[in-house]
Amino acid sequence: MSLFLNPERRRWFIIAIIFLVIVFNYLDRQILSILKPLLKKEFDLGDDGYALIVNIFTISYALMYPVSGWLVDRIGARKMMFIGVITWSLASIGGGIARTFAQFGFFRSLLGLAEPTSFPAQVKVITIWFSGKLRATANSLCVAGSSIGAIIAPPFIAWLALSLNWRAAFIIPGLIGLFLALIWWLIYRDPPQKIAQEATSLTDSPTTEAFTWGQLWSRRSLWGILLIRFISDPVWYFCLFWLPGFLQEESGLTLAQLGMIGWIPFLIANIGGIGSSAWSDLMVRHGSKPLRARKIMLTFVAFFAPLVLLPHQWGIVITLIKFSVIAAVALSWLFTLSVVIAETFPVKNVASVLGICGGVGAVGAVLFNYLIGHFMGSIGPEWIFIVMAVIHPLVTILLWTMVRPEIPSKNKSYSKLQSESLNTN
Repeated sequence: MSLFLNPERRRWFIIAIIFLVIVFNYLDRQILSILKPLLKKEFDLGDDGYALIVNIFTISYALMYPVSGWLVDRIGARKMMFIGVITWSLASIGGGIARTFAQFGFFRSLLGLAEPTSFPAQVKVITIWFSGKLRATANSLCVAGSSIGAIIAPPFIAWLALSLNWRAAFIIPGLIGLFLALIWWLIYRDPPQKIAQEATSLTDSPTTEAFTWGQLWSRRSLWGILLIRFISDPVWYFCLFWLPGFLQEESGLTLAQLGMIGWIPFLIANIGGIGSSAWSDLMVRHGSKPLRARKIMLTFVAFFAPLVLLPHQWGIVITLIKFSVIAAVALSWLFTLSVVIAETFPVKNVASVLGICGGVGAVGAVLFNYLIGHFMGSIGPEWIFIVMAVIHPLVTILLWTMVRPEIPSKNKSYSKLQSESLNTN
């Protein structure tokens, strides 16, 4: 009982619940790519048809992400997380009972509409429960559920499909999600005032003032992060939706073999994402300004991306290495850009900004998916690797030149702080 009475302990329990929620958020979306050959046969699809199914989800995801952020800032993280988990769990169950392509597409669309709710809610929770000394680490532990979900998905989904059938691989995770939604509703509460004040003590942006929705669009940092997400998010989406199928169709793995080793790139990505986040927090504890620490870390990570150019024809080991590296780069950026938002904008705008940028990132993934679906078979995958090799080094320029603390002008007490932050970040 003391676990729930003591806010210092309760916040880590909340992190654990969010972690599990995000595990199944990603596992549910990953089912499609793991069962790609089976579903293509079931619904008589080619690569372009598969890309259409991916984009049905991704377009819905992109449209709902900004709305989710807006709703979190207005009705709270507790309600939006609960509604989202309930809805996407039912959508996953629906995918398992679908009998036609149209029915399956409908439930993938519903999944896309529901799943974005978790991430604005999660970053809101992190912002009000943790200060800059622990924020990146706490955030990475939450969103590590994304890569853990991708890690356990290949063996778990392959086992369900081989032991039962492909429909069970959709239905059973959906039932688990309904249980997690109930646990979240019973456990989560906003922090007491003392914790909330400590959480914002190292943030460069004010907590009592906020931009209006219209004012946000005039902020250079919003456009900087928006462009970064639009350009770089497709790399992580490729790892999620195309890597398992690539390992089966290009590297010749069976579904059982995929279940045995297909999780390795996502495990490496998870370790890289948490490790890089912890490093940036360490820099903050040693005196670096939070936003500057995140920028230094992301710049260092970005220049590992060209390792994706290692030829996959050299064997499965090289293929796993190259995808492990690029997945770690992509996940480190996704983890920490949420923290960058929390340390750039007022706390009352954090969920809205994350929603806007996440939605635009998904739009970038839609375009990338379209190109992959239409050109993978005709010109091969090499062009994809060339693009992914240069994306993160390029967006590093945007990070340093466009992203800075954003202070509402009417908060005059922060005007001097903003000027100093611009010179040091």
